[in-house]
Amino acid sequence: MELSCKTSYALLALLELAAVYQGGETLQIRQIAAMQDIPDRYLEQLLATLRRGNLVKSQRGAKGGYTLAREAWQISLLDVVNCLEGADSQPGAKDACPTNLEMAVIGEIWQEVHITANSVLQKYTIKDLLEKRNARKQLDIMYYI
Repeated sequence: MELSCKTSYALLALLELAAVYQGGETLQIRQIAAMQDIPDRYLEQLLATLRRGNLVKSQRGAKGGYTLAREAWQISLLDVVNCLEGADSQPGAKDACPTNLEMAVIGEIWQEVHITANSVLQKYTIKDLLEKRNARKQLDIMYYI
């Protein structure tokens, strides 16, 4: 299982939104794009998909922008992956008819890999990412003192 560029950029954007969520702030696309070096147009498409998936919400007006649709601890990494990549990316009925014994064995192992990966993604949330980032920032600050 590989982390796509689309999912990586979305997680970076969600991380920035989580950082300002408690303060009730919104972030505009250009702000997030500048902070994480993501192309504006691509980020706009990603945020639209995340909005349709009820992971972020948008606000119009002078203080408009994007914010998380719910608390960061309520958004698992699996939620993000499923929103962007779709549940179709998971092995399912189309893989149920192996053509030979070897393909059946490979299919069983791939299914186990997929279940394990989903379990890990379900375990971690956007809040966990934010806490890990903040902890590493603290270590970097301590290192340079």
